[in-house]
Amino acid sequence: MVHKALEAMVTYVREHPATMYSSETIEKRRSDYLNVAEAIRGEEIAMESVTDVVIPLEGRMLQARHYVPLGDESKALVVYFHGGSFCIGDLETHDWLCRALSTKTKMRFLAIEYRLAPEHPFPAGVNDTIDTLRYVAANLSKFAHEDAKLIVLGDSSGGTFAAVAAAQTRNENLNIVAQVLINPPMGPEIVTESSNKYGSGFMLDNDQLRADYLQYLDGYQDHTDPRVSPLMADDLTNSPPAIMVVAQCDPLRDEGVAYAGLLEHFGVEVELLEAEGMTHGFLRLGSIIPECFEIVTDLAEHMHRFVETA
Repeated sequence: MVHKALEAMVTYVREHPATMYSSETIEKRRSDYLNVAEAIRGEEIAMESVTDVVIPLEGRMLQARHYVPLGDESKALVVYFHGGSFCIGDLETHDWLCRALSTKTKMRFLAIEYRLAPEHPFPAGVNDTIDTLRYVAANLSKFAHEDAKLIVLGDSSGGTFAAVAAAQTRNENLNIVAQVLINPPMGPEIVTESSNKYGSGFMLDNDQLRADYLQYLDGYQDHTDPRVSPLMADDLTNSPPAIMVVAQCDPLRDEGVAYAGLLEHFGVEVELLEAEGMTHGFLRLGSIIPECFEIVTDLAEHMHRFVETA
């Protein structure tokens, strides 16, 4: 059952169904997404500093934004990858969320603007995520105290990238003490019980997600590739401890739970947090619906525990 605080919004979405995004230009989708982000932004959250920076990678430069919260504890740097169904989203659309999470955790955040489909299909975004983690680990003093721990955090499609990057670099000694995965899609098949139950009318539409996967994969057919479907990984040994955040009324809920189980199968410590009654993308609504942000207190506690015990 949808949380009471979200009932009005879910009802509105059902009564005013959006145009199928695949029939719109990608520029229009991105503009609409930014407009929604601005509409729900809420009051500005004060920070010690917010600085736009560039991440120099081989053959490309990625835009990024560095957040230092008031009361920064200087113990961890969170490398953050935004959501947007592999095709939309940027530093601006998730600026409020980064400020809020950084403030709540008292950790520095480095938000990354990775390359998007359809202009840059698979594996561009995956490679950006992996290479960014390697660069930040090798240049940690540019963004945090030299003794700070690294956390990789992603939500929605950014959670997919975060999971893949954590798995692909698990034996590289990057000092990643936790991977935080929020509502991540775990592959293009979309056949779970939760996807059938919540795949229409609950803020994330299965048909739209499938259309976005088509643009993202751009003809790449091997869905067993763990970079596409993390649930197909045949070895996750030595992966960083994980915090999996799922929403009860999210079509992606069961995929997240399954990946948490897969990590545990390979001996990885996992904390599973479920937001009761919440839908996909609930954290971004925290600026206008406080109940959507309540789980962050638990999330921050778990993040701090992994930092302190590393």
